[in-house]
Amino acid sequence: MGDKKFGAGLLDLLLPRECGGCARSGTLWCRECAELLSDHPVQLSPRVDPGVPVWALGRYDGPRRRSVIEMKERGRRDLAMPLGAAVAGALAMLERWGELGGGNRAPIVLVPAPTRARAARSRGGDPVRRIAESVRDKRRVEAWETGCVEGRPIQVCPILRMTRGVRDSVGLSAADRVTNVNGHVSLDTTAIRSIAGDSAIVLLDDVLTTGATAAESVRALSLRGIRTTIVLVLAGA
Repeated sequence: MGDKKFGAGLLDLLLPRECGGCARSGTLWCRECAELLSDHPVQLSPRVDPGVPVWALGRYDGPRRRSVIEMKERGRRDLAMPLGAAVAGALAMLERWGELGGGNRAPIVLVPAPTRARAARSRGGDPVRRIAESVRDKRRVEAWETGCVEGRPIQVCPILRMTRGVRDSVGLSAADRVTNVNGHVSLDTTAIRSIAGDSAIVLLDDVLTTGATAAESVRALSLRGIRTTIVLVLAGA
């Protein structure tokens, strides 16, 4: 595993850099794309209602669309850092708006949405989990630089699993997407103990299309007594 990570990191260094949002050469993430992703998050009304507020950094177009494709289909692991910064900014804004609830010191728990094991293997790991970990690491660096803990602590709990039998959702109708994931999201019960009762639970994903996966994930969490606070996605299709 260590050799694979080393090889992936070396490959990132050897390949010429281009902006993951607009393909501008010479930079990982240009200023214009960073500004676009730092805009106010927008609330979505998905066709399949998960029963909790759903927020997105914006529409599934432009730099948001390109960065997701680069990350998932072309192995751009380096995009976890700028996308994590954008998610961190959105969380800070949602906290100011009172969307995250809990006390001032209650942890914010990022729960990556489940993905098919085969898809994760083909991508060298789960991109959404890498983004969540980047959000957590960014908060730790900020705390170290300022000499204090700024804001609420961030935890990453990858406790959701997609069980066997789930197909690739590309091309499926809204009804078929619901059927595809129904009953196929499970929890790693051993990790649940690390979640404090007053935590703000944020289900994190890359793209929301119909809301079927989000709804099933929220349902699976609730069956274990975990109340999801919000769903947050990079983009709404």
